[in-house]
Amino acid sequence: MTPARPTEAETSTGPAAPAGAAASAALAGSGASSEPLAPSQPATPATPATPATPATPATPATPATPATPATPATPATPVAQAPPAPTEPPPPAKPPSTPTTPPIHPHTPVRSPKAKAPAPPPPAGRRRRAPRAVTCLLACVPGLAVVLGLVLCVSGVERAVEDGAARGAAVVRPGVVRAAARPHIVPRSVWAVGGEANSTARTPPPPSYDDKVIAVFVHHTDSPNDYDCADAPRIIRYLAAGQTGARNWDDIGYNFLVDRCGTIYEGRAGGVDRPVTGAHTLGFNHRTAGIAALGTFTAGVTVPRAMADAIASLVAWKLGLAGVDPRSTVRLTSSNSLSRYAEGTTVALPALAAHGDAYMTTCPGAALKALLPEIRQKAARLQGRT
Repeated sequence: MTPARPTEAETSTGPAAPAGAAASAALAGSGASSEPLAPSQPATPATPATPATPATPATPATPATPATPATPATPATPVAQAPPAPTEPPPPAKPPSTPTTPPIHPHTPVRSPKAKAPAPPPPAGRRRRAPRAVTCLLACVPGLAVVLGLVLCVSGVERAVEDGAARGAAVVRPGVVRAAARPHIVPRSVWAVGGEANSTARTPPPPSYDDKVIAVFVHHTDSPNDYDCADAPRIIRYLAAGQTGARNWDDIGYNFLVDRCGTIYEGRAGGVDRPVTGAHTLGFNHRTAGIAALGTFTAGVTVPRAMADAIASLVAWKLGLAGVDPRSTVRLTSSNSLSRYAEGTTVALPALAAHGDAYMTTCPGAALKALLPEIRQKAARLQGRT
């Protein structure tokens, strides 16, 4: 440790003590006694030259050593300590008793904060909370996966339904499907010739076609039930004359007609195996076929078994051409606001529907309408569906 610089009092009193001591020593060294000296001895006072010994106080030149206090330049080292203080704060995890970082030597390069070691880990409290968050997240993953699967499933189903609606396709039930046999169909030439003059029946206008038939509407002709089956062609000619005459239609509206004996007749011209556009259900004539049961089948009237079976076989074959399950539901778009639905409205209807499902009417009568579920099931079995 550097000695403290002596004060002025110390430097002034220091030489005085040696002067007195030298005088005493001179007196003692002179051997003078108590006797009076001879007068010639006054030359002895020259001895005071000995006080020149106070030159020894020149030793206080040693106080020149206080020049060493120039070493307090070393306190300038705190200037080097000032920069690290903000850049290197003591880590919070260390106890307060930990000594601070030793002062950096002036020649030691100060490292950039980027070159420092990674920041200390977070406090223990946060480190304990992190595993809980991770655990909760991992616990939610299975549930999120299930929800995502359900959302994708629902989205896929909705997209499939929308695509089916755009194409007018039916929702077909699964099952082993085989082509239903085509039933015997009497051509229109049988009923269109002979008897009453009916030029429209003999020479129908060019037919119109859709892409396919995905639904069938069942009607009744609201005519007597006690007819002879052999008289069916004449009844059909009568119906055709009324529709093309009084109603001014271009042809008979029904695609097919079935008598009480189960005989199937071709109705509207264009080909029984083609998707001919009919005129049987206002607003829903496109992509559909109309089957008329000769007779009136209101509540309490018995529907002949042969007629019901013939309708089932015809439906199975006609809808089978498009792969439609008779028990399914299809989406159709109304083309006329005079129907049950405004023009442009897309609705879901049974693939085998009653006339009254799309138009404000009681057709095909309560008795025949009540039999439609059974006809659907039989038609599906004829298609090989279970």
